[in-house]
Amino acid sequence: MRHRSKHRTLGRNMAHRKSMFCNLATSLIVHEKIKTTLARAKDLRGVVEPLVTIAKKDNLTNRKTAYAVLKNRTAVSKLFKEISPRHASRPGGYTRITRIAPRLGDNAQMAVIEFLK
Repeated sequence: MRHRSKHRTLGRNMAHRKSMFCNLATSLIVHEKIKTTLARAKDLRGVVEPLVTIAKKDNLTNRKTAYAVLKNRTAVSKLFKEISPRHASRPGGYTRITRIAPRLGDNAQMAVIEFLK
């Protein structure tokens, strides 16, 4: 039974999943738009949107919190200088997930996740 199990495991253990979402979040912040599977995009939203909310208030503690997740200085600086000021008046919902054609190899549902303008 899957009681109280709210996250998808995506066929990975916890350390691999955490590392994967760290890399996906960094790529999304740097490129502002990435193509991935639908399940990963839906779970990535839960990682990136709290980071944008944290980045609305620029102080050392929030920068260290963002760096602990992203582990990339350029991504952290772009998050605080470019992305969060763009969403300053928005109370949440900073990303958009758009479904695209299935992947040819295994017919996995694909999606594009991007920041709203």
